[in-house]
Amino acid sequence: MARDSGLIFAEQPRRRRWPLFVLAAGLVLLIAALPRLAVLLPAGVQRVDAALAARFVPRYEARLASLQAENTALHKHLAGAQIALAENDALRQWAGIERPAGRWQAARVVFRWHDHAELAGVYPVGAAVCDEQGRFAGRITEAGAGSDVSGIKTTATRTADGWVLNGSKLWIHNAPVADVAFVLARTDKDAGHRGMSIFIVDCSRDGVSRGPKEHKMGQRSSQVGELHFNQVRLPAQALLGPENRGFHIMMSVLNKGRVGIGALAVGIARAGLEAAIAYAKQREQFGKPIADFQGVQFMLADIAKDTEAARLLVHSAAYKIDTDAPDTSIACSMAKCFAGDVAVQHSGNAVQIFGGGGYIRGVEVERLYRDAKITQIYEGTNQIQRMIIGRNLLA
Repeated sequence: MARDSGLIFAEQPRRRRWPLFVLAAGLVLLIAALPRLAVLLPAGVQRVDAALAARFVPRYEARLASLQAENTALHKHLAGAQIALAENDALRQWAGIERPAGRWQAARVVFRWHDHAELAGVYPVGAAVCDEQGRFAGRITEAGAGSDVSGIKTTATRTADGWVLNGSKLWIHNAPVADVAFVLARTDKDAGHRGMSIFIVDCSRDGVSRGPKEHKMGQRSSQVGELHFNQVRLPAQALLGPENRGFHIMMSVLNKGRVGIGALAVGIARAGLEAAIAYAKQREQFGKPIADFQGVQFMLADIAKDTEAARLLVHSAAYKIDTDAPDTSIACSMAKCFAGDVAVQHSGNAVQIFGGGGYIRGVEVERLYRDAKITQIYEGTNQIQRMIIGRNLLA
């Protein structure tokens, strides 16, 4: 006991000092764990998504390359049904790769509207598109023109030797890295949607600039950003298709795009179903796998039947594109709308089957849930698809 100022204090126990080697070992473990901890940060997520996309993009493109070899008429038309099947197969693995791979849609448009030899001689960037080289960006959305395409403000003014392009586009896939952009611009200010044209724009031209890359909720492997055009001079050959027919060309592209989004959504739903089945078989509660509970079985059954229905709708729409069926437009809208709704609803149900674990960043179903939402929005919102369906039914 120690006596101090008349008060008696108990001696304090000696503080334990951690050996230096224990502290050093802890520091080494922390450094080793930093890459995993980075997943919790937006930049870390972007890097992880990009790494996974790098793994699956070659597989995706190899599948498309095999389809190209099988289809002798590819340079006039890439078969919608074949592309839908390829996308659906690849997207069960990784949804974010679909949008950058959308360059195939761009190639289809060029194959249809431009002669390769002509482009090679006067506009090399156009020939590069026909040769399937480089990265493409497209094509419509502006700050005041989303669902209402007729609201675009970007203009192309004719000159003695070509065109001058002015305006901005936002939320454009591949914009941060694109070599070539397909730009819908107004060429007749008084003609509404009948006064729009499409231009092939070399993104290295003077006057073309890029906005910041957006950080998205899902499908983060697909880069999205802005493109700005300030007095960009284009050759006459940059015009894609007939003047003032750009809106109609874009609408035909959107039909194919909607089949692609439908296939993407089916892939997400199927991946969620497979993950939920595997988890339900191994996760035990109350002494048995949760797959034995009727409530979980009902959820799995709903995911499976709706996913199969969406898959058949997508394949039907793709077939109608290939055969130029008169009801192609309504079929594409039905497929995209239904498949997108299925992906969102049932990726959420997959998360529910995983319980709390499904809400943790890095778990597959959590990513699928984030990836699914945009399928209800791009290539025309599902509300717009319902309008198209309704108008076709009442026409």
